[in-house]
Amino acid sequence: MEAGLYEKALPLAQKVMEYARDTILVNLRFLAPAISALTLKERQGLGGFACDGSVIYYDPVYLLKKYKEEQGYAIRCYLHILFHLIFWHSFRYDRVEKEYWNLSSDIAVENVILELEVAGGGLRRDGLAAAKLALLREEAGGLTAERLYRYLKNNEIRGQSFAELKALFFMDEHIYWTPREEISLTQEQWKKMSQRVRAELQSFSKGRSTAESLQKNLAEAVKDRYDYGELLKRFTVMSEDMQVNDDEFDYIYYTYGLQKYGNMPLVEPLEYKDSRKVREFVIALDTSASCRGAVVQAFLRKSYGILKGEENFFRKMNVHIIQCDSQVQKDTRITSQEDFDYFLAHETLQGFGSTDFRPVFSHVEKLISRGEFENLKGLIYFTDGYGVYPEKMPPYEVMFVFLDRGDNPPEVPPWAVRVLLEDEELEE
Repeated sequence: MEAGLYEKALPLAQKVMEYARDTILVNLRFLAPAISALTLKERQGLGGFACDGSVIYYDPVYLLKKYKEEQGYAIRCYLHILFHLIFWHSFRYDRVEKEYWNLSSDIAVENVILELEVAGGGLRRDGLAAAKLALLREEAGGLTAERLYRYLKNNEIRGQSFAELKALFFMDEHIYWTPREEISLTQEQWKKMSQRVRAELQSFSKGRSTAESLQKNLAEAVKDRYDYGELLKRFTVMSEDMQVNDDEFDYIYYTYGLQKYGNMPLVEPLEYKDSRKVREFVIALDTSASCRGAVVQAFLRKSYGILKGEENFFRKMNVHIIQCDSQVQKDTRITSQEDFDYFLAHETLQGFGSTDFRPVFSHVEKLISRGEFENLKGLIYFTDGYGVYPEKMPPYEVMFVFLDRGDNPPEVPPWAVRVLLEDEELEE
C-alpha cells in the first residue's frame, strides 16, 4: 500500500468513526458507559476492525472502501464490537470451540442490532439476515450466543452452511480475543459495565418498545457464574492426614544428628500434617423426568474429577449419594475412592418422577440424628432447579447446581448458593 494513500485516508477515516460514535450516542444513549470506556485507534494493514477490550482498531483504507459501498458500515461495525464486549463474548474464548463461538457471537449481536433498527446503520444484507435469524430462533430456541453455540456445535454445522452463515453475519476480526495480561479493562470491569448499560437501558426504555433480544443477551452477560471447583472448597475441613509434614520438619537438625551420631537423628519427621480436605458431605441427584441420566453421570464425573486429587480427597471419607425425585429412591454411602469408582461404573439411576427437594433434607436430618455424620460440611444438590424447596435453613451449607440452558435460572432460597454449569464445563 502506498504511504500517500494511507495518509490521505487517515483524517477522513477518523471523521467517519467519530460520526459513527456520535450517531450511536444520540440514538442509543444507554451505550454511553461502554463507548466512553473505549478508544479508537487506526492500524494500517489490519484489513478490517478488531478490539482488544480497551481499544477499537480499524484500517483507514479498508474503512473508507466499505463506507463508500455502504454508509451504514462504520455505525454497524462500531455497534457490533460494543455488543461483543457488553455481552462478554471475548472473555469466554478460552473455554469454547473458537470457530463455533466466533459465529454464534456474531449472529447474536447482529440480531440485537437489527431489532434496534438504528438510524443510518442498515446494510444491504439485512433482509437475508433477518430471514435466517427467524429460522435460527426456531431451531436454536433463542438467539443468545450461548444457545446458538450449543445449536451449531450439537448439530455439527460445517461446510457450506457454516460459510454462508459466516458471510451473512461477519463484521470484525476476533484476533485479540485470546486472553491477554496487558488489557487495561478486565473481565470484571466489563461485567460492571454491562450492569451499568442494563441499568441505563431500563431508564431509556420507559414508554417505548426495546429489543427483546438485547434484554436477554444482557441478562445472560450479567448472570452470576461461580467456579464449581472453587466452591467445593467450602466443603473442606481441617484434619490430620498421615503423611510427612515437610513444612514443619527441620532438616538441619535431622542431618546433623545423622552426621554426629551415625544413624541417630536429633528429630524425627512428623508423620501427619493438618490439611483441608473433603471428608463428609452429601451429593443429592435429582432423578426426576427432567434430569436425564447422561447429564447426571456427567455431573458426577466432573465432581469426582475435582475431588479425587490428592490434595482434596481423604483416604477414608463419608459421602452419601442420594437419588431423589419426589421421594428418596436410594442412598449410597461412599467411604473410599474405590466406592466412588464402583458407583460411577455400575450404579443405575432410579426415579424419574416429579421433583421435590424436601425429602432429601428430611433424610439428611435423620442421618445426622442417628450419628451418621461427625461434621457434615454441606450438601450439593444437582437438579434442573424446578421443585419444592424446604422452608427452614439447614445447619450446613447447601449448593444447588443446575445446567445453564440460557433461560432465566430458577431462584433458590436465600440460604443456598446457586451454581450454573454449562455443557462445556461438564465436558472438561
